[in-house]
Amino acid sequence: MTTVVLNGAATLSPLGVIRAEGPDAASFLHGQLTQDFSLLGATEARLAALCTAKGRVIASFIGIRPQPELILLVCSRDILAATLKRLSMYVLRAKVKLTDATDQFALYGLAGTALTANGLDAATPPGQRTAVGDGISAVSLYPADGVPRALWIAPADHAAPAGPKLDPDLWQWSEVRSGIVTVTTPIIEAFVPQMINYESVGGVNFKKGCYPGQEIVARSQFRGTLKRRTYLMQADGAVAAGQEVFAASDGEQPVGTVAQAAAAPGGGWSALVSIQISALEAGALHAGAASGPALSVEPLPYPLLEDI
Repeated sequence: MTTVVLNGAATLSPLGVIRAEGPDAASFLHGQLTQDFSLLGATEARLAALCTAKGRVIASFIGIRPQPELILLVCSRDILAATLKRLSMYVLRAKVKLTDATDQFALYGLAGTALTANGLDAATPPGQRTAVGDGISAVSLYPADGVPRALWIAPADHAAPAGPKLDPDLWQWSEVRSGIVTVTTPIIEAFVPQMINYESVGGVNFKKGCYPGQEIVARSQFRGTLKRRTYLMQADGAVAAGQEVFAASDGEQPVGTVAQAAAAPGGGWSALVSIQISALEAGALHAGAASGPALSVEPLPYPLLEDI
């Protein structure tokens, strides 16, 4: 792979923000999402999923709690309206107000020296929130090919973070290289959380109380029924989220699904592919059709839970 300099600040227009505010904000989200929000501290961030009753993921979030009665959920903008509508159906008597706050915030992705240029510690592990001042939060993310990254959440009228401008397309590629799937429209209801490795990257808490789909998610974890995992792959042609993956020996029955993809700056494409574990040993893999772009598996940037 061509060496790429991943460094600077990129505007993140594909993302939006849901604002949950009120005395019951944390407890309400705790009962809806796969992670523990009741114990979410001011210096922490949560990766979490919203599931159907059948345990299928319909949205993913990075959540922070800048104030005791305020939680911000960052998610893909293309699913935000439907997600907000679904969550609002379950508010009932809870003292929480849910709103689309996308216009109130400016979101940036920071990489490389842009972290230190904005007063952040590049060595901070993923899942930590730093209050930078003036209402700004920085969330440490999983690195991409060893390059530290962070999500910058600032008031909409605040100045852009320091550092050189980073091409948003390069940031999207770094998201794939980090190994963390962001749920978008093409993959809604395609996976249970473990199929996109969420239990291995802090996206599922198996000790918390009930939430929609919790029984299915727990069963997948503890009864050995999980047969799919997400792997980092390179493709020699264009691939897209939602595309089926086939073994070269069988063009009829798909063995996996592309969860996220982006063009690689050195040519080709990088993808996160949720695939049958057994298919990894079944021969060549291709996206879209048995004759489609060839896929090659690369090591994940984190260990899977059962491998620890």
